[in-house]
Formats: sequence, C-alpha cells, structure tokens
Amino acid sequence: MLPKYLSFLFLVLVSVLAEEKDVLELTDENFSHELEQHENTLVMFYAPWCGHCKRLKPEYAKAAEMLLGSDPPITLAKVDCTENGKETCNKHSVNGYPTLKIFSKKDFVSDYNGPREAAGIVKTIKALVGPASKELTSENCLKSFLESDEVSVVGFFEKDDSPLATSFHAVAKKLKEKVRFAHTTAKSLLEKEGHKNTIVLYRPKVLQNKFEPNTVKYEGDNSIADVQEFINKHYFGIVGVRTQDNARDFKNPLVVAYYAVDYVKNPKGTHYWRNRILKVAKEFPKLNFAISSKDDFQHELNDFGIDFVKGDAPVVLARNANNQKFIMKDEFSVDSFKAFLKDLEADALEPYLKSEAVPEDNSANVKVAVARNFDDLVTNSGKDTLIEFYAPWCGHCKNLAPVYDELGEKLANENVDIVKFDATANDVPPPYEVRGFPTLYWAPKDAKDKPVKYEGERKLEDFIKYIAKHATDELKGFDRKGKPTKPKNEEL
Repeated sequence: MLPKYLSFLFLVLVSVLAEEKDVLELTDENFSHELEQHENTLVMFYAPWCGHCKRLKPEYAKAAEMLLGSDPPITLAKVDCTENGKETCNKHSVNGYPTLKIFSKKDFVSDYNGPREAAGIVKTIKALVGPASKELTSENCLKSFLESDEVSVVGFFEKDDSPLATSFHAVAKKLKEKVRFAHTTAKSLLEKEGHKNTIVLYRPKVLQNKFEPNTVKYEGDNSIADVQEFINKHYFGIVGVRTQDNARDFKNPLVVAYYAVDYVKNPKGTHYWRNRILKVAKEFPKLNFAISSKDDFQHELNDFGIDFVKGDAPVVLARNANNQKFIMKDEFSVDSFKAFLKDLEADALEPYLKSEAVPEDNSANVKVAVARNFDDLVTNSGKDTLIEFYAPWCGHCKNLAPVYDELGEKLANENVDIVKFDATANDVPPPYEVRGFPTLYWAPKDAKDKPVKYEGERKLEDFIKYIAKHATDELKGFDRKGKPTKPKNEEL
C-alpha cells in the first residue's frame, strides 16, 4: 500500500494529466496537418520555464474542457517553443510567452489578446470565431440559448433586413466579445413569445432578483446608437457582477461591495449580500453599483489602504465622478449602507487619499511630492514644474535618477521646480495619467490644469533644451535653445 504522501502526489499527477487531456499538443511535424482537421483552433505558444505560461496553463485546460461540443467547434492547442516547436514559433513570429493565435483550419486568422482565465477565454473565443448573433429557429433553440449564466440579448424580427434588425446586427458585431446575441424570424417563435420587431434583454437565472425585472424590452427607435445604449444601460442591472475581465466597463460614480463573490462555491452568500445591496441601490439611480470578489480585487482594496477583509460582510468602497475615493467606515448593514450613499450624493464625505508622509525637509534640488502636499508643491507653487512619476522597483527610473538629480542641480537657481512623485505609494492626482514608469509631465505655472506629457529623450541636455524652450519666463542661465548664457558682469 502506498504511503499517504505518495498517494497524494499520484492524485495530483493524475489531476494535472486529466486537465491537459483536452489540449491538443502540436509540434513542427504535425502543426499544419493537425490544424487542418479542426475548424477553429486557439493555439498557445509557450515556454515551460515561463511564469505567465505556468499560470495560464490550468485556466487554458479548463477552457478546453468547457469548449468540448461547442457550436461552432473550437479546439485549444499548444506548442512548446523551446523543444519540437521552434520552427513553428519562428514562422509565426512568436517573440514572447505566452503568445496566443487563432487559426481557421491551418490559416492564421488573428492574434488573441483577450482574457486569460477559463470563463473569459471561452466567452471571448466563442465570440471571435462564431457569428455575432446566433440564429434561433424554434422554441427549443431559444430555451437552450437562454440556459446560460450570462446576460443574453435576443432580437425578434418579422424580417431580418428591417431597419431595427439591421441596427441590431451592427451592434452585435461591435459588442460580440462582451455580449451574447441571438435573433429569430421564425413566425412560430414570434407568436409564442409575443415579441415582434423588438429586442429583449434576458437576465440569467443566477442573477435574477425581486428588485428588477428578469427581462427588459427595447422601447427605442431603429438607430444603432439607441440599441447600443439600451444594452449598455441594462446589461449589468442595478448591481452588476464586476470581474477582472469586465471591470473597465463600470463607470464612475461607482460603488463597489467587496466580499466572497463566487456563484459556484459560495452561491448562498453571494446572493444574500447582493440582495441587500440591491435593496438599497435601487433608491440611488444616479450611482452605479457592483459587487466584486475581495480576493480578485485585493489590489483595489490596497489602493484604499485595506490589507485584508475580515468576516463575511462586504467592504464598501466608492469613487465619485471626479474619481475621488471614499470608504464606508461602518460595518455593513442596510441602514449604514443607505446613510453612506446619502452622504456620498450630498458630497458630505471626506475623500480617502493614499499618501506618504509629507517630508520634513524638502530643501533638496529635486523636491519630493506626495499626495498630501501635491497642491502646495506643484499645483499652487507659482513655478513651472517638471514632475517625474516613478516606481521604486522600476529599472528605468533608477537609471534616470542621477540624471534627474543633476538636472535639479543645474536649475537650482531658476524659477522652475524639478519634482519626483512615487506613484505606487501615493494617489496620482487628476488630470495626470500614469500607465507606466517613469512618466514625466511639464506643468507651466499658468496652466497647471493642462500639464503636458514629456515625450523627449532623457539625457541631461535634452531636459535642459526642453525646459529652456517651454519655460514661461526665459531662464537666467540658459537661452531659449538651451545654451548656457554668460552672467551680465562677465559680458561687461
């Protein structure tokens, strides 16, 4: 009899092998031949040592299992670019791992840049390779289509070339990666459902509740804009389920409740808290609401200074239209939630600001800005300012540091401030946008509300030339071309 730990390892091994069984393994020798046998294939080009590939593999395997029997058929495959797939990877210009590409038979269709978790992969690849809208020919087709955990949008048309049908199909093509669409012109189905020349949005059973209708009927005209607005407005309902894949679709002002959101492992708890949020949210139509998994969005919780969510009750965080952040400090209840929302709408809450402490000594040539002193040091300084938004771990930032220090020294006697700001430890104030490090902005003293992103080279002479040219007042030590000027006493 095997020792317990060996039995455990055996089960893990069997589990891993089982997960991989639905993913087609391709090599240089069989790549074209195997792809020719499959109508649609998503291929992952990977390296065994790649950390991102290791994280993707189990999700990819789950997606392959979920796609078994899909209509249209979709196969998931993989190629090891370090072993017997080197030629294939070179042929398809694979420069990083993992790289995912879509093929129809053996012909390349497009790169895949969608979600990297199982459900997202399935939803996106189905939309990419299938028709934008599935045609329904019978009541059973409709019933089968609606047996989904996702919102579905169905067009009921007497003629498939009617103005509304034409707009519907145009919107379906635009939104097919995010929304499930179907349509029908079957007379029996139109009569059975009682819908003619309209569009109906169906909420899946898992999201149905007593606070909003399970279906929403389109009441607009035949324009593409109105059809798309209808879907955008009603898709998430009063309280949407916000995931890593759709988070960008939720707009401010946004109120999010973070807890153990999981309709598979924790359906009872997920429903329980969402219903309480729905009960209150329906009274505040000017705000957008969502629930999110506290584990999937720990990074957002960290942005609000929250390291860990204790207990089952939701933690509620919000952003207003100006992207200011607010925390509901009281423990969640229907009453405390309602009170928080009333104060939020009344602009009676103090925004949360993630900030380091204001430096006690800021006399260096490169001044240190934090969130709490940004207005004093930059916005209201009365000086032109060059600001570097950096991350302590960023290699490019470290390389820039000695140049930036020298720049501060060169301009120490000018009416220009050289400033640095740790964008990982402080909230970046609007209107600045930071999406990579380092990011630099030039903020003229009379136009601090319209800073200009610095896109030039990062050598000392390049900075000086730029600042000399754009400074509000001509520099004392440099002319407008950035050349040093002699002091007046030397000229005499």
